[in-house]
Amino acid sequence: MDPAIPKDLLSDDIPADEPPALPDEVGELAIDAYENEDEVVIKAPMAGVRPDNLDLTISDDTITIKGKRHAEHEEKKGNYLLQECYWGSFERTYKLPVAVDSEKARAQLKDGLLTITLPKASRSKTKVIEVKTE
Repeated sequence: MDPAIPKDLLSDDIPADEPPALPDEVGELAIDAYENEDEVVIKAPMAGVRPDNLDLTISDDTITIKGKRHAEHEEKKGNYLLQECYWGSFERTYKLPVAVDSEKARAQLKDGLLTITLPKASRSKTKVIEVKTE
């Protein structure tokens, strides 16, 4: 063990007789976002989340993803050895890099992965203009 690291910061030294207390705050959601010529795509892992527990909102230049992960069961017998999975409410707001057409937005939840496809608004698509000579 590195003596420079305080013992109370090492997860292996947390007593196993009770899980660590989680704050009452809303959890953060990790996302991947990329764009191509026609759309902005956002992907987020959603293991343990049902579609009816998700709320997606597009407003001006942001998208907000809210949801809740419910634990399938709660173990009352025995002691936790490790508890790293987050269960509860989560939220993420992402500032979109370009204007999107929110009316044509699509979302799909498949195999624990949420994919949100946001078509770019026609004014934000890049258009190459050919210069002609007369």
